Amino acid sequence: MSTEPYTANVRRLYHDVWNTGNLPVIDELFVSDAALDFLPPGLLTGTAGLKQFITMYRTTFPDIHFTIEDMIAEGKKVVTRWIATGTHVGSLMNIPPTGKPVSVHGISITHHDVSGKVVQSWSTFDQLGLLQQLGVIPTVG
Repeated sequence: MSTEPYTANVRRLYHDVWNTGNLPVIDELFVSDAALDFLPPGLLTGTAGLKQFITMYRTTFPDIHFTIEDMIAEGKKVVTRWIATGTHVGSLMNIPPTGKPVSVHGISITHHDVSGKVVQSWSTFDQLGLLQQLGVIPTVG
């Protein structure tokens, strides 16, 4: 079976949801109770929590833009290496706006059901680098 439906949905996640803020698309791409390991404590779970998470980051970095650097798919899993850029103009987890531009690298793995919807997602990104770029944590050297 082709991996195209899965990679197409992931591309829509970054373009239509993250880059343009079209949150209703999330309901087309994810099952409502998707297991999302990257959601911070205190947010809802599933698609409701994902909408909160994306709204938080799009409020903090309204010009946020994700660029897909690599995408590898096998079976129903898609691995995406991405770079997110934006300007810190809103409060983020008690960090007041700095006006600083940031560039953060990350990797996400999504697992899809047979209909193509995401049922589970794991993500990691350079949180230390983000905090250093915001001036919250000093850089070494």
